[in-house]
Amino acid sequence: MPRGLALVALIFMGLGWGATVPLGKIAVSEGYRHFGLIFWQMVIAVVVLGVMVRLRGSVVKWGPRQIFVYCVIALIGTILPNSASYTAAIYLPAAILGIIIATVPMFSFPIAIAIGNDQFHPLRVLGLLFGLAGVLFLLLPTAVLPDRALLWFIPLALVAPFFYGIEGNFVAKFGTAGMGPIATLFGASVVGSVLSFPLAVLSGQWISPLEPLGLPAAALVVSSLLHAAVYSTYVWLVGRTGAVFASQVSYLVTLFAVGWSWLLLDEALNFWFLLSLGAMFVGLALVSPKSKSNTSETGNNHSVDTSR
Repeated sequence: MPRGLALVALIFMGLGWGATVPLGKIAVSEGYRHFGLIFWQMVIAVVVLGVMVRLRGSVVKWGPRQIFVYCVIALIGTILPNSASYTAAIYLPAAILGIIIATVPMFSFPIAIAIGNDQFHPLRVLGLLFGLAGVLFLLLPTAVLPDRALLWFIPLALVAPFFYGIEGNFVAKFGTAGMGPIATLFGASVVGSVLSFPLAVLSGQWISPLEPLGLPAAALVVSSLLHAAVYSTYVWLVGRTGAVFASQVSYLVTLFAVGWSWLLLDEALNFWFLLSLGAMFVGLALVSPKSKSNTSETGNNHSVDTSR
């Protein structure tokens, strides 16, 4: 895959996913909680992706292998990580959540090596270390976190990047059962809606569409639309470049999440933010997508089918 196209895809995903971070903070600002938010996020994705599937003439398969993939992606790609992220968003600033998402490669890289998705390379490791340094520049200074007691919520926020690291490697290793990214995410959203509905109702987190909907609901809708578009791009990119390179989007998510948080929530920026962003860009520059020959080592059956 051409490096230029891969970088354009990363920037697009960074812009979109970066915006969902402060939007998530807005969504929980008036009492909405994770299961209710996740259900409606899934429903909106079903509608949007369903239209896309229809327009593209794609066939959504519902065999045992496809349903298994849908369940895995729904659980480790949305329900579990978003439950942790929405809960952490109640307490942590949006910019901090954007910073924490940059730890995805720290989880993805060792998993990729362990299961044979990737190979050790000193230069790529150096790139990941620069990204980690960027995270540390933001977490260590006391001026960044408004209350040091909030450090206790950092492990909760780390749950999401952990599951994203697993998910990316799952897709890269096992593929999507012959389904294209749009059809795959449509099926996963359908399954996710079915799974999250009873969770929302039984937990008392149900959000009625008949109630007056304000800014949090609007934030949820916009975030869900972005999620559907960016997530499709992510699954497509994993199949082309591998899980570790695709996970570098976390650095751009951090960059744009900080920017969006400043614009939308007026969260302060300082020297440590600028230093962190510089380190992250260096890290991104040191990581390049796999060549076509390297990608084929994982097997053509493991790549995402985008023929439809």
